[in-house]
Amino acid sequence: MSRKPLISIAIPAYNEAENIPELWRRLTAMFQGLDNEYDFEVVVCENGSHDNSYEKLMEIRLTDSRLKIVRLSRNFHMEGGMLAALSKISGDACVIMSADLQDPPEMIPEMIKRWRSGDDHVYTVITHRHGESKFRRVAAEIFYWMIDRISDTPVPRNASDFRLVDKQMYEAFNALPEKDRMVRAVWGWIGFQSTSMEYERPARAGGTSSFNPFVTGAFAIRGMLASSLKPLKLIPIAGLILSAISFVALIFGIVRAFIEGVPSPGFGTITSLILLMFGILFLLLSVLAEYIGMIYTETRARPTFILKNERSHFE
Repeated sequence: MSRKPLISIAIPAYNEAENIPELWRRLTAMFQGLDNEYDFEVVVCENGSHDNSYEKLMEIRLTDSRLKIVRLSRNFHMEGGMLAALSKISGDACVIMSADLQDPPEMIPEMIKRWRSGDDHVYTVITHRHGESKFRRVAAEIFYWMIDRISDTPVPRNASDFRLVDKQMYEAFNALPEKDRMVRAVWGWIGFQSTSMEYERPARAGGTSSFNPFVTGAFAIRGMLASSLKPLKLIPIAGLILSAISFVALIFGIVRAFIEGVPSPGFGTITSLILLMFGILFLLLSVLAEYIGMIYTETRARPTFILKNERSHFE
């Protein structure tokens, strides 16, 4: 007897009491169109909200067993809630989305269709952000530009966390032991066959955004450092540049001394020697940087490979 594929939906929610009823209405409307082909479970992480988000979720849970609730002791930010929800899913594929209705549930059927056609990873790319300040849009552009330059694995420009991932992918993701990670870069590192879907991100339907530029900025910096060792590579480059400048300055000073004499005895020599010593110091630091990078790679304990198995045909 064949079984229907189970689709999990993982949703972090923080102070989303105003949006939860409408979110569930739109999700169940989407379920009704696919009930003959798929089973669904929704895991919502109540991320330490200060409003009655948990009570709203419990009201739905009493009438619909497809909803599962994970409640955190305090707010662990967007990615903490996402990781908590992902740890409790069991589907053949999982859709990751937010609770603020900026990730339209109506896009999920097309994601599932692409997954069934062979794509393991269907991620969304934001073409326009409605209802967001110019500062936030510019900050997003800067972030994506920087992560694209720094990350060791591809991070598509304006890719959002709204995506579908195959079970093999989220199991590999959940198995990673590291704590600091740039989630959007990790999906690229895991690999598998990916495709993108573009959409205009609508404005928040209700409630207040929890966006904090200082918290988000600090998170972005940690995430970029966690996704690449390239910042460490800047140390030997700086050492080589300073050494080259000092060498050229010494040669220039010697030639000038023979041609014009010594206008300021010792000044050029001291300056060149200081540059040379800084260059040597940076070169020595570069050796330490390489070892620190190796230690960091070992302590992350990422697997050296990930196997890809044939998908079940649900028969």
